[in-house]
Amino acid sequence: MKRIVITGATSMIGAALIEKCLEKDIELYCVVRKDSPKLGRILSSPKIHLIDCDLERIDRLPSLIPETCDTFYHIAWGNTGENRNKSTELQSKNIAYTLEAVKAAHKLGCRRFIGAGSQAEYGPLDLEKIGPDAAANPTTPYGAAKLAAGLLSKMLCRELGMEWIWPRIFSVYGIYEKETTMVASGLRKMLRGEPTAFTPAQQRWDYLYSKDAGLAYYLIGERGKDGSVYCVGSGQARPLYTYIEDMARLTGAKEAGIGARPYPPNPVMNLCADTENLCADTGFQPEYTFERGIEETIQWIQTL
Repeated sequence: MKRIVITGATSMIGAALIEKCLEKDIELYCVVRKDSPKLGRILSSPKIHLIDCDLERIDRLPSLIPETCDTFYHIAWGNTGENRNKSTELQSKNIAYTLEAVKAAHKLGCRRFIGAGSQAEYGPLDLEKIGPDAAANPTTPYGAAKLAAGLLSKMLCRELGMEWIWPRIFSVYGIYEKETTMVASGLRKMLRGEPTAFTPAQQRWDYLYSKDAGLAYYLIGERGKDGSVYCVGSGQARPLYTYIEDMARLTGAKEAGIGARPYPPNPVMNLCADTENLCADTGFQPEYTFERGIEETIQWIQTL
């Protein structure tokens, strides 16, 4: 990769991908909203060009980017966060945005389109590891929209003669994570000395640090195989309560609050990414342990 486009550049994974690409001296066109409060997440570099463009106008990108690019990362996704499953109609708009991104990538001369799928595409599965070929049966509007966006963008890429790759993101934590997640909200409460309340947390869970997710995305762009679905995770799972215990220890919290509240209805009890094809094709191996990633995340939170 020499010159790439990234939508969703201010997202947790977008920011981590940018940092990794700068290390490799890649020129980046970062698609942002000029009024976004997250613009400060993007590093200052002569290699970075900020392009003001909303998802609703993504078809305008070819007129805003003056150079031919080789790779297009479409990470942006509308209507995310804890309320993302409250509107099927709003989620469905992301399918059209994704197809417009493919067409924009083609007009910009990109040979490769890389999306941002989700483990939500699978729905609840009780498997030791969930791989690319596991049955996809989403039970939420978010998961269904991700699955549809992936399938249709693949078909459109084939029509236009472009390579297509669809990473499915599992549980990523770290710098710039949404504050409503278990790790982000738990760390903040623990650091403030506030009580935390978790379920019994017996689930088997796979966590990947944000910088490792950025590394995985960079390697997928460089070495990923056309037509591949990659599960982006650490590939290792352990009981969720052990992660919470690590968080409490590293923050100095006296009580972890494990078991203080019941499980929600129909909880996912087994979530681990099968990263075999990701590692084989790209050479990806996580560089961070959970503990090291939490230590860096704590340092970041304390600077806010």
